Amino acid sequence: MRKTLRNKGFLPGFGMTMGYTIIYLSLLVLIPLSVLFLKATTMSWEQFVGTILDARVLASIRVSILSSFFAACVNAVFGVLVAWVLARYEFFGKRIIDGIVDLPFALPTAVGGIALTSIYAENGWLGQYLAEWGIKVAYTPLGIWVALTFIGLPFVVRTVQPVLQDWDLQMEEAAATLGATRWSTFIRVILPHLMPAVVTGFALAFARALGEYGSVVFISGNMPLKTEIVPLLIMTKLEQFDYAGATAIATVMLVASFVMLLIINYLQWRINKFDAAR
Repeated sequence: MRKTLRNKGFLPGFGMTMGYTIIYLSLLVLIPLSVLFLKATTMSWEQFVGTILDARVLASIRVSILSSFFAACVNAVFGVLVAWVLARYEFFGKRIIDGIVDLPFALPTAVGGIALTSIYAENGWLGQYLAEWGIKVAYTPLGIWVALTFIGLPFVVRTVQPVLQDWDLQMEEAAATLGATRWSTFIRVILPHLMPAVVTGFALAFARALGEYGSVVFISGNMPLKTEIVPLLIMTKLEQFDYAGATAIATVMLVASFVMLLIINYLQWRINKFDAAR
């Protein structure tokens, strides 16, 4: 009887649940993305290439990808530190800090962009002191990086934190018994176990930053060839009724996102395979 219940499960059979899954994904993901590719085919190859190789488009793609990548790298490092503090230590105000981590999830991105611009502008609370050192944040690529780091941090923290909470401390005690230092224990025992979660958090933060619009549009300054991001350029094309051009740019970014996610998933698979073989 127990075996029968385990095989059937509490949900309908495989055929029905698989059918609902395919329909759900098709309506929300596959069909809209397919329409995007179909819309791009209305352009000739020469028009498509000419649109993508435009200097303004290439500059916006470079700004978006590089800013998203570096922001995700920073979040991969400091996100682990924040998750470590929340998972390992008990202190006054821990629940408040734990809730603040999720603030970028709940806060409208436009509100976050306005707040960051107010703080880091040359007359802002922090910007005025940075300006004395010759550091300008708002309306520069650095401001884009700050905004993308702000919205991407929770993805890394919430991915790594459960792994740390479920971590068996006896592994660290065994390493200490064998003479390992704290740093050696972290590098050779804890970090390999965390890497799949860190890579997943990095991928989520990178993907989120790549399509971010609201928090960046205010602090970037939106200067073509300098601080213009791809989502803003697509919006500009749509406002100019250049639907084909907007679709072409969106198609390239979609393909680039797929390729990057495939590479990241491959790296995660390699890390899991290496960790299992140890």
